[in-house]
Amino acid sequence: MKLKQSLYYAKILLFGEYGIIEDSMGLSIPFNKFNGALKTDDNQDEFARTSNKDIKGFAEYLKALNLKGETVCEFDFARLEADLEKGLYFDSSIPQGFGVGSSGALVASIYDAYCNDKVEIKSNQSGDEILLLKNIFSKLESYFHGKSSGLDPLICYLNLPVLIKSKNHLDTVGLPVPDESGKGAIFLMDSGIPGQTQNMVAIFLEKCKQDGFRNLVRHQFKKYNDECIHAFLNRDFKPLFKSLKQLSQLVYDNFSPMIPDNFKSLWKEGIDSNSYYLKLCGSGGGGFILGFTEDFEKASEKLKHHQLQVIYKF
Repeated sequence: MKLKQSLYYAKILLFGEYGIIEDSMGLSIPFNKFNGALKTDDNQDEFARTSNKDIKGFAEYLKALNLKGETVCEFDFARLEADLEKGLYFDSSIPQGFGVGSSGALVASIYDAYCNDKVEIKSNQSGDEILLLKNIFSKLESYFHGKSSGLDPLICYLNLPVLIKSKNHLDTVGLPVPDESGKGAIFLMDSGIPGQTQNMVAIFLEKCKQDGFRNLVRHQFKKYNDECIHAFLNRDFKPLFKSLKQLSQLVYDNFSPMIPDNFKSLWKEGIDSNSYYLKLCGSGGGGFILGFTEDFEKASEKLKHHQLQVIYKF
């Protein structure tokens, strides 16, 4: 039995991976190719049993926050626990560990279904409400990743593109209208292996203890990343690809653990040939890799041994 009609869609962080931790801009969009919904079922398969166990652990975490006085919202624990006994699980097609918000969608669904004082979704959501939601979700999703920006569940909950201007300044944003007949494309490439978000974030935070790396993220990474966002939102593709090349090169040179080993040569080939530029989709280490190209047919030929999925055409 589905508990709510709501579907919670995946998300894609187009720009801002890791940089948003150091206050770069970010742009995240819903991705309706994958989705999930809360259901109850007495006759569970292995997937449903695992999901039910995960939600039970999450519920215990929420109750522990409550006991510590760190409550971020008022959950109906009696109803949540009763539904868990009935076999509550998250029926999801969102691949786990692929950088498209599997835990974010789950967190958004639990918040939506069981929080008594939740921030309701409105067509004209204020910046203050969006920031409040981000802070709530940051605390909630930390159960899954050790540390969370809260962005993934925020996007999954609002189901709207969100522009992160800084840690304390977020707003919904309209995306440029895609051109389905255009040659250019943004695409996903499947690495075939799940990433480990908590491990990747831990590596990044450790590297940030080095002044040189931290300064590189705060200045060079931020510059190229923010340029990409401004150019994309303005449909200014020539400067977009100039900044993308620099961003892709910077990640290749400095974020080596986040790029799966068998994709490093492809990453470099894209930069050298200017056929496409790759960047991390989420924390990296596996999962999906984002690609940008001005000629998708040409890029597809170079990447013909890999599964590509277009998410935006221009």
